[in-house]
Amino acid sequence: MKQQTTELDEAQIAHANEISVIDILIVLAKRKKSIFWVTFCAAALAVAVSLILPSTYEASTKVMPPQQNQSSASMLLSQLGGIAGVAGGMAGLKNPNDLYVGMLRSRTVADKLVESFDLKKVYDTKSQDGARMRLAEATIIAAGKDGLITISVEGRDQKLVAPMANAYVTELLSLTKVLAVTEAAQRRVFFERQLEAARDQLVKAERALKGGLASRGVISVDAESRAIVETIARLRAEASAKEIQLSSMRSFVTTSNPEYRRAEQELIGLRSEISKLENGRASAEPAQSAAGQSGLESIKILRDLKYHQMLYELLAKQYEVARLDEAKDPPIIQVLDPAIEPERRSKPRRGLIVILTTFTAFMLAILWAFFREASQRTAASPDGHAKLTALKSYLAIR
Repeated sequence: MKQQTTELDEAQIAHANEISVIDILIVLAKRKKSIFWVTFCAAALAVAVSLILPSTYEASTKVMPPQQNQSSASMLLSQLGGIAGVAGGMAGLKNPNDLYVGMLRSRTVADKLVESFDLKKVYDTKSQDGARMRLAEATIIAAGKDGLITISVEGRDQKLVAPMANAYVTELLSLTKVLAVTEAAQRRVFFERQLEAARDQLVKAERALKGGLASRGVISVDAESRAIVETIARLRAEASAKEIQLSSMRSFVTTSNPEYRRAEQELIGLRSEISKLENGRASAEPAQSAAGQSGLESIKILRDLKYHQMLYELLAKQYEVARLDEAKDPPIIQVLDPAIEPERRSKPRRGLIVILTTFTAFMLAILWAFFREASQRTAASPDGHAKLTALKSYLAIR
């Protein structure tokens, strides 16, 4: 009997603690006016604020950068020598889209736009840096997985955002005409610099030959010595090309890279062959008489001249191939979607602002209604009233 009474008491307590749908509806109905007015005031405030916020417009353009494909001239270039392959490899390591995105975000392009559209006045700033920062904040440049670059410009002037977005493309086209962007252009610049250095060295060797002719007369070298001179010159030219290759590879690979280590071993082998030939030639030389010394100097002059001639010819061939490849494959940037004047504002989204604000206020008002109801019920009971009094005393600032 006692057990049945205990179970009955527990059931009554559980039933008393349950919150039914009717209880919830009663609370909502009791606080309906407060919930309504809180929600209504929040909605009215959201409408007023959204109408006060200035309109922002956005214009976008999509461009397709040139694809870095290896042409037949590039494949021919890789057969001409090691440094040709390295020059092409340096360009191939770069992501074309990232490269063009970086160019679009450059200070050079930003300064052009600041000047063209008088953005200091538009953004109400006196400094160039301030105008650049505001322009960067208003611009989104992104490279998509589809290979296209999207340029979006936001602003309050509906008629200005589209010309600004299109101006980015115009400035990018101007930069590609000045900078070596494509693989072929980078190879052409690389070989052009090496060719200029080789030309200077060749001129010095020719002057040394003229000086030798003026002081010693006609330089006569036997067939055996001439063959050795040509062999040494060829090996030295190949070694120089290999050194250029290694120097270039250090900028994009580590010294543990298999390609780098193989090129390094090839350079060691070339230097070893050169050393053997030069040492063998030196040991075969007769006692140094005046005539012998003169002949040795003549051989050195011819050897240096032949070396610089071979190196210059090698670089000249590679430069011509790169130049033709550049002319054949210019950096063509195609505009897929030019920016047009936006018909509608992009911000603020007034409807979304009003809906979110109204919904948030409605939910907060409901939570407040339940909290208020719970507080009143707690205060109505003796035990709850005592607890609230104790809580207030603890929270009071003394």
